[in-house]
Formats: sequence, C-alpha cells, structure tokens
Amino acid sequence: FSLQLHLVALNFPFSGDVRADFQCFQQAQLVGLTSTYRAFLSSHLQDLATVVRKTDRYHLPIVNLKGEILFNNWESIFNGNGGQFNIHVPIYSFDGKNVMTDPSWPQKVVWHGSTANGIRLVSNYCEAWHTADMGATGQASPLKTGKLLDQKVYSCSNQFIVLCIENSFVSDPQG
Repeated sequence: FSLQLHLVALNFPFSGDVRADFQCFQQAQLVGLTSTYRAFLSSHLQDLATVVRKTDRYHLPIVNLKGEILFNNWESIFNGNGGQFNIHVPIYSFDGKNVMTDPSWPQKVVWHGSTANGIRLVSNYCEAWHTADMGATGQASPLKTGKLLDQKVYSCSNQFIVLCIENSFVSDPQG
C-alpha cells in the first residue's frame, strides 16, 4: 500500500455552472471514499495548482480509481507541458465508468479554467463556474490531446467532464 492521490471524474458531465467541490465531496462519500475530494478546477478563491497541499505535491503519484499511474506527482501536471499523460491509462468516474470511452460523456473534454501552469484564467472560467451561458467562456482540454491542461476555449453551455482530485491523505491509525 503506497500513498497516492486519486484523480476521479464526476459521474456525469456538467456545464460551466457547477458546484464542483460539493459534487466531488458528495459523490466520493456516496461510494464510500473516506478522503476529501476537491474539484480539478481553478476557482475565484484558488488556482488549480494549489488545490493539493504543498506537502503532498512532490512525492505522491496521481492515480486513477484503480490505482494506475496518470502522473508521477501533482507538480508534474503544471510543468508547462499542459499536463501530458498516457492516454492508455483510463480516467474513471466515481461509479467506475471510463470517461474516455463511456457514452455518458459525448464530448471528451475536461473543464479546468487554468493556464498550462495551473493559474486561474478569470476571463475563461465560466464566471467562477457559476454560469452555463452560451456567451461566457471556459478553458478546457480535449482528452484526445493526451493533456489535462490543453488550452482550448469553449462556451460555458457545453457539458464536459469535471475531474476531482483527492485532497488530503487521511492516514490509517492502525497503519
């Protein structure tokens, strides 16, 4: 058993109007995951790069729901290459669907609202994820690019993948 942080998708796509932190928290609880999950999004309060605690950014691998490695560590997502990952490692939703192949997500695009370095893009994060307005825009990344932080702009009316990152590691007292 090694320490790792799970990257998991919400069970269905969302427009730019999403209470993402709440959804991540709730869906993780529903499937019995005990750690806290936060949205993989820049918000008006926080840049995406700082969602994971400083102490956990360098040594914990980022894995999918089945423990397969997506990134060597959190920091490596934000090294400027757009969060390049192996597209042969699936990203699963909390209910176990592969977002890359499952028809629940017709568009294989991930909302993030961030620069390639994980800094919030206030002009492109759907008004801090409070609007699905067709005229508003959000930064997102098509998964086929093999990047989580590819820099594409979409209307907030689109229904895309929303990811959640395990935020705090709760150690087992039995250890």
